Amino acid sequence: MDVDRDRDPAGRARNARPRDALGRPLPRGAVGEERAPEGVLRSPEHALAEAQELLDAGRPFHAHEVLEDAWKSAPDPERQLWRGLAQLAVGLTHVARGNDRGGARLLERGAGNVEPYAADPPHGIDVAGLVVWGRGLAAVPPSSRDAAALAPRLRAG
Repeated sequence: MDVDRDRDPAGRARNARPRDALGRPLPRGAVGEERAPEGVLRSPEHALAEAQELLDAGRPFHAHEVLEDAWKSAPDPERQLWRGLAQLAVGLTHVARGNDRGGARLLERGAGNVEPYAADPPHGIDVAGLVVWGRGLAAVPPSSRDAAALAPRLRAG
């Protein structure tokens, strides 16, 4: 079956369907949430600020996209940190969508990827706080979670 796929200007497959606040695809033609543009090079400070705004607005999927761009463009010594931050955001997305098991797995993985940076966290990132937050949310029984009220603080202070 040959189906036309949505593609970005570089020819990579990209789903252009509108999405809700948690990143779930909506029917074509529906009005969705504004998406964070993909493939944008942002300074670490800008990426953290934009991701925090999205997390605070209850849009962790969109924060994940911003953090994923930072991960893909980060210098090698910081790649695991940014990867972990993106995993924490997508883990929160899964929890908010009701995928408790997948969410817990991603939260644990994200916490594990950021933890090595706790001794000397770059860019003011609250690595120790994020590790505690991610592992704590992963351990909370699903019936006790309120994902909308659980957005993490990416920076200390």
